[in-house]
Amino acid sequence: MSKIRSLIALVLLCLFAMPAFGWNDSGHKLVAYIAWQKMTPKAREKVNTLFQAAPEDSTIAGYFSFDSRSVGTRQLEQFMIISTWADMVRDRKLPVRMGKYHHGTWHYNDINFREVNGKAEVVTGIEEDAQNSIERLGVMKALLADTTKTDAERVIALAWIVHLVGDAHQPLHNVARVTDLEPKGDEGGNLFDLTPKDTPRDQRKNLHSYWDGIVNTAEPRVNDACDTDYLLPLGQKFMKKYPESKLQDKIDDLNFEHWRQEGFDNAVQYVYPGLVRFEKPSAKYQKQAYQLSQKEIALAGYRLAKLLNQILGQ
Repeated sequence: MSKIRSLIALVLLCLFAMPAFGWNDSGHKLVAYIAWQKMTPKAREKVNTLFQAAPEDSTIAGYFSFDSRSVGTRQLEQFMIISTWADMVRDRKLPVRMGKYHHGTWHYNDINFREVNGKAEVVTGIEEDAQNSIERLGVMKALLADTTKTDAERVIALAWIVHLVGDAHQPLHNVARVTDLEPKGDEGGNLFDLTPKDTPRDQRKNLHSYWDGIVNTAEPRVNDACDTDYLLPLGQKFMKKYPESKLQDKIDDLNFEHWRQEGFDNAVQYVYPGLVRFEKPSAKYQKQAYQLSQKEIALAGYRLAKLLNQILGQ
């Protein structure tokens, strides 16, 4: 047991050094923070119960801290960390966990399109992954709601839902642009470079990674601030700027296919226009992109809360 606890501690120490996918760790944790504010006490209680029942090899239970802070604070912290679990399980340093829990195609569901005379036309004929973010959200929702399943099974579904709701609101997880350079799609902007051609590989930045890390780019951590000091004020800021009252119609829409279409529409309207390959986005583009990201992160948080309240808060 001591070896396992040491391993979990090592994972926690390495958490912020690991590569992130989808929204990066800040984006996902903001979604989780906002959701937690809107979840019912009963839904929160059930989430905490499920976390305690997590399979040992998932390491989920190990993200609850045992220190002198209030239990509520530590439960929120665990919920925020678990929002990044589906990315953490990519870590090859833990091959058993990776082999059992990592599923690369579950993070996205791209609609392929081509720009024709200034308009987006959907491209058919490109093979799509049978297991994808939208399809998996439906599967995991059903599994989480199935009380005949064990808590150990249901908690894995919960961890995926907390992550995938965030992924579904990152526009580039719902779209891939087809061009002469990328006849099978640009992999959600991963093949569209924003740095000069001669940039060393380890310093290159592409469109997808730009949107993934947009929170940290727009509002960097100051003096290596911890999550409590850095993310919680941002979460409050996002909710104040985009309150539930302004988004209620969208919050009430829990149709995952509609979310996919929203992501596609956002990408076509806001993500691709105004960019030049191998060039940094303009100041205007960056401002508009961050505004949309704040809205989508807030919306994802509200929707996640509504979803979990429906499933676990009854």
